[in-house]
Parts: sequence; structure tokens; C-alpha cells
Amino acid sequence: QVQLQESGPGLVNASQTLSLTCTVSGGSITTIHYYWFRQPPGKGLEWMGAIDGSGSTYYSPSLKSRTSISRDTSKNQFTLQLSSVTPEDTAVYYCSRGLRDWGQGTQVTVSS
Repeated sequence: QVQLQESGPGLVNASQTLSLTCTVSGGSITTIHYYWFRQPPGKGLEWMGAIDGSGSTYYSPSLKSRTSISRDTSKNQFTLQLSSVTPEDTAVYYCSRGLRDWGQGTQVTVSS
């Protein structure tokens, strides 16, 4: 059974870089696409980006200039970095494996 767990700071100051890690157990990160999504309060789920089995990355056009996704195959983890955050980046952030398996989500609040 594949499990995903997001981790990172729950509070980030505006203008800083948010960094989240998704740790995957029960499945390799080199064989399938992995995704980052977020859901701001009162809004729908927003796709942020993805990394495929070869390590190629794909980003939402609206976030591309501020987003970076990378991975550490030795730890079976992939990370999200979002730079120059504002309070509008406050959301629950989720990682997903193949859009089938999901982490429980982690709340990130950006303080002004």
C-alpha cells in the first residue's frame, strides 16, 4: 500500500520561500508521475506542478515563475519550493502519486 506524507513548516513569513517535502512509502518515485496540489480556504483544488519518473518537471503556468519541484531518490522523497510567498499562498498543500494516492495534506499559513 502506497502512503504519502507531506511535511514542512506550518507558518511562513511573506516574501520567504516555502519548502515542503513529500515522503513516499510503498512505491518508487522513479516509476510514475508525482504531483503537488493546494487548496486555499474556500476555493477549489489547484494543480501546482508535477515530476515524472525520469525527473522531468511540469509547472502550472500561473505559478511557474515561483515554483520548483525536485526529488531525492535515495530518500524516496520529492519537494516543492514556492518562492516569494504572500498571504494568498495560504492553503492546504497535498502531494499525490499518479492522482490515485494522496497525502493527508498540510496546512501552510503565510503571515504578512
